Amino acid sequence: MLVGYNILSTGQTMLIISIILFAIAAVFGLMNLTAILKSTSTNKGVVYTHGVFAAVGLVLLIVYALGADAKSVSTSITLFVIAALGGFLLFGRDLMKKAGPKWLAVVHGLIAVASFIILLTVAFG
Repeated sequence: MLVGYNILSTGQTMLIISIILFAIAAVFGLMNLTAILKSTSTNKGVVYTHGVFAAVGLVLLIVYALGADAKSVSTSITLFVIAALGGFLLFGRDLMKKAGPKWLAVVHGLIAVASFIILLTVAFG
């Protein structure tokens, strides 16, 4: 251990990485939402990057919950799963080259943001 430095536990590290991945996913999600609301086609690289970062963040959060106090992040996990289901619907429509419903894109984003705020509150509050 380095003198004067606090080394994070594996669980804390997973939680922090999960938060970072969700933050990155949010940036790409905002780019997707902008395209959907403007009724323009979404950039496939942005779509895939958003999904991968969000999915890996969710998996890390679930793994963290398995080894920690799951109650502390259970609400956040539940909301992220609900948001992911909306994301899967939007992704499926995108693959079929059909526009996703704008209301679903907005609700997907709002649920994800609410979950992210809850996660930040649990982690740092």
